[in-house]
Amino acid sequence: MDWHAVTFDWNQARAFLVTAEEGSFSAAARALGLTQPTLGRQVAALEEALGVTLFERVGQRLELTVTGVELMEHVRAMGAAAMRVSLSAAGQSESVEGTVTVTASEVITAFLLPAVVAQLRETHPGITLELVAANEVRDLQRREADIAVRNVQPTQPDLFARKLRDTTAHFYAAPTYIERAGPFERSADLARAGLFAFDRSTTMVEGFKALGIAVDAAQFILTTPSHFVQWELCKRGLGVCVMMDDVGMAEPGVRRLFPDLPSIPVPMWLVCHRELHTSRRIRVVFDALAEHLSTPVVV
Repeated sequence: MDWHAVTFDWNQARAFLVTAEEGSFSAAARALGLTQPTLGRQVAALEEALGVTLFERVGQRLELTVTGVELMEHVRAMGAAAMRVSLSAAGQSESVEGTVTVTASEVITAFLLPAVVAQLRETHPGITLELVAANEVRDLQRREADIAVRNVQPTQPDLFARKLRDTTAHFYAAPTYIERAGPFERSADLARAGLFAFDRSTTMVEGFKALGIAVDAAQFILTTPSHFVQWELCKRGLGVCVMMDDVGMAEPGVRRLFPDLPSIPVPMWLVCHRELHTSRRIRVVFDALAEHLSTPVVV
């Protein structure tokens, strides 16, 4: 290989890649933890080293030039390779000290993880846990987290996944709401229930339909992307909420509704990157989560 032909450094290429993906110097600087002038200088240095123009400004936006588009494919491959190097190096770590980032839904993070966090603090005080409570799926391949608790099986070949168990969810409401709007004893009573939605799309209506549960879009009386907020509103008697039975059956302030409706399946998977699974500290956290979450809170 002719190393003299390589006339730029990886930091400049990375600055170009992140700017192209984020769409602006300011967003790219935030993503990389740099100042905007520093990042701009790195991109300019790359353009000078290669003798090309990579971006052009169109109004308030940056757009790739034809040359920039052509180079993106190669630089993106470099970024993927750099990520694999970092993952491989992290996977060889034998230290049981350091940070491990775990992502899970708001409900799982708030109600199911505290016990295992307490256990890990006692048995491995050198491990610092960073909990990312997010209902959207975080990208483990881009190191947005080290370990994820998911309700869907991952399909990426680079991810290691362990099926923990199949749990269920049902509709729940507070006694005050049942008294005001009920009764909710049969599936036919569901039509009177005021429900909570995560957004204004038809996703939840279609999802219930696929499970054989008929609901109307007009029944969704409130929209919030936070499942935790939905649950608090439910406990205060403001409507009906779908909740994992691990959480719902343990809450004395609500009642499970519609006993003749089918259970809503909630599979639980524990996921990490294959190479990270060989890291001792990540393996310690992974195994602790697997042991704790495999056992239902409510039988």
